[in-house]
Amino acid sequence: VRLVESGGGSVQAGGSLGLSCAVSGDLSIPYCMAWFRQAPGKEREGVAQIDSSGTTTYRDSIKGRFTISKDNVNSWLYLQMNRLKPEDTAKYCCAVDSADGGDCPSPAIPVSRVGQWGQGVLVTVSS
Repeated sequence: VRLVESGGGSVQAGGSLGLSCAVSGDLSIPYCMAWFRQAPGKEREGVAQIDSSGTTTYRDSIKGRFTISKDNVNSWLYLQMNRLKPEDTAKYCCAVDSADGGDCPSPAIPVSRVGQWGQGVLVTVSS
């Protein structure tokens, strides 16, 4: 599976941005998919994930502001980010769980279990 993100950029606090992740490769096996982010000087953290049936889970700090979704037909993963805050500034990456079956672990895919990463896109939120 290959992942290529697009979107991101710079926005003022309170604004919105959308991220997209093109998924290619063997998609016959269901996987949990997710968005991670890594801010400068901080560890990578899971932001949102979606299982093969479409069930979503979110990090507490972004609940109600971010929405993860996917288009199974055209093989896209999305992250819509609203009411952005300066603390959302980070490099955002899409990821695929290395475990098949399609269920997402709770509360998030461990970084060590990610099977494939995208190259990432930068999101900068100014105050």
